[in-house]
Amino acid sequence: MTTILLNIHNAGFFPMDAMILGMGIFFGGMAQVIAGMMEFKKNNTFGTTAFTSYGFFWLALVALNVMPAVGLGAAPSSLSMAAFLFMWGLFTFFMFIATLRISKALQVVFGTLAILFFLLAAGNFTGSTAILTFAGYEGILCGFTAIYAAMGQVINESYGKEILPLGVIGEH
Repeated sequence: MTTILLNIHNAGFFPMDAMILGMGIFFGGMAQVIAGMMEFKKNNTFGTTAFTSYGFFWLALVALNVMPAVGLGAAPSSLSMAAFLFMWGLFTFFMFIATLRISKALQVVFGTLAILFFLLAAGNFTGSTAILTFAGYEGILCGFTAIYAAMGQVINESYGKEILPLGVIGEH
């Protein structure tokens, strides 16, 4: 949900405001870090890495927006944001490779997320509002794929059978 809301902003529909920042801190950030710790207890390296990393991504992104507003450093330049987003794209690309052994649904989520980070990096690097706007639409798609994958897991587990197909590798 946080990804969708931020990318509705990126697509130009509303400004960055406390709604996005609050979702970034609490749902995108803290909730994912907690989920990552729960995955750690289950010995799920992928889940631990994904949830904790992206949870801290959201906390860092909020900090990049809030810290300059309260006098704790200068706002990041377009070039530094491009580097930040590129590194997250690179990390996400490697996480995408791991999804090739997990499920088709996660392949779509991490594939679209890697594309999103690279588009945002390119938009910040070039200063192109067209690329950033396009990235916003692509990010909305990415967010909806993540919701589908999450709800598929919850609904399928609740019903004890596949209601929403996730394309789990190794299942027939």
